[in-house]
Amino acid sequence: MSDSAPLPDANMTSVIPEAPSETAFPSQIDSTPTTEDHSTDNLPPREKVKLFPTTPGIYLMKDSVGRVIYVGKAVNLRSRASSYFTKIAAEDSRTANLVPEICDIDFIPSESEVDALLLEARLIKDIQPRFNTALKDDKTFPYLEIFVREEFPRVEFTRKPQPRGTRLYGPFLNSRQLRGAIVVLQQVFRFRTCSLKIKEADERWRWFRPCLLASLNQCTAPCNLRISREEYRHDIRRLRLFLEGKRKRLFRELREEMLAASKELKFEKAARLRDQIKNLEGLNFCGNLKDHAQPEAFQIDPRKGLLGLKKVFNLTKLPRRIEGMDIAHLQGGETVASCVQFIDGLPFKHGYKRFQIKTVEGVDDFASMREVVSRHFRRLQQEGEAFPDILLIDGGKGQLGAAMAALESIGVTAPFVCSLAKREEEIYLPGESDPKVLSKHSFALRLLQYVRDESHRFAQHYHHLLRKKSTLT
Repeated sequence: MSDSAPLPDANMTSVIPEAPSETAFPSQIDSTPTTEDHSTDNLPPREKVKLFPTTPGIYLMKDSVGRVIYVGKAVNLRSRASSYFTKIAAEDSRTANLVPEICDIDFIPSESEVDALLLEARLIKDIQPRFNTALKDDKTFPYLEIFVREEFPRVEFTRKPQPRGTRLYGPFLNSRQLRGAIVVLQQVFRFRTCSLKIKEADERWRWFRPCLLASLNQCTAPCNLRISREEYRHDIRRLRLFLEGKRKRLFRELREEMLAASKELKFEKAARLRDQIKNLEGLNFCGNLKDHAQPEAFQIDPRKGLLGLKKVFNLTKLPRRIEGMDIAHLQGGETVASCVQFIDGLPFKHGYKRFQIKTVEGVDDFASMREVVSRHFRRLQQEGEAFPDILLIDGGKGQLGAAMAALESIGVTAPFVCSLAKREEEIYLPGESDPKVLSKHSFALRLLQYVRDESHRFAQHYHHLLRKKSTLT
């Protein structure tokens, strides 16, 4: 694939996918049948649909003068189209007015349900059939939107398109099917759906922990800079070729690039392109798109998380530096502690600290927390360093009380301190007996969970290192 091939103009344009190039799509749909066997043209619709294939595609219903009055999508053309010529359809309020006007019916085959979904949206937009009333108000129906002006363009399901700077595909009739299509396409093109503001030049992103989609191979994790900006945008370009129905061109470019990578001994890249081709060819077997619809994977938007914390806790300013502390031990041996540091919502690993507990014998999380908090803040005080805006303790009310006692014992005016308990994800605040419970979808809670989990991971890692060293000794 040529590096010189630019992305199209970034001004927002509503793009309805072209008919797949493998399909002979007539310029005048309302006058030319799409079935290959013209001997069926004189059959009544009820009989004609019995000869439809059982594969995915689009069916077009016409009135007495040959105008398309309804466009529909089907996983099984024969079964779906036949359902309109039953007693139930004739009496159903949703189809009763349509059925008497059907004088002819044709179809356009597609390679998969995904293709059918995209083609349906295009045809409804272009033809505006009388009985497809669901799309009269485009603004209220779902689109697939690509933010092409971002360094690592994200792909979103949206009902409120941006006025500029994006490429739109749709509108679509069914939101669940569109969400399912996004999941299926993400398995092939591995694009991101989060709203993170990722910059390739910002090295802090190398320490960001990707969400679950990276582990599922549904995202190339640009948030961790695991893929270059250029390579990621190539993937987005391929996605756009597919969405616009240019499958032959897409497959040709993928195969050419795979062979070139293989000749240059870039076997990892060649294997990735091979898998992409294989997955694209297998889109026929993706099943019911509604079954693929899923909620957005857990991810953290740093900016929204910080704004949420400021609002939830009534902070006077936006917090920039958050530190998280945790204790780790195993059967009373090698008790250690961690202190992780986040700046502007992202991990700052140069600021990570780890401690061996020196003054506590046996298992005593509260005493261990008092020791590590006092040691850490005493050092900050002696070296003239600023305190964090938020100190997050991993634990419940007891751990929080130990941290506050430690700060009081060394005469430190505490920053904003809270603790986050794992079981119910409850937030404890000094002087408040009842915990604060945030929505599990809250960006503020997600950011606190990220800090808490990272402090736990770092403490456990140090503990395992010490145990391994002790065993080898």
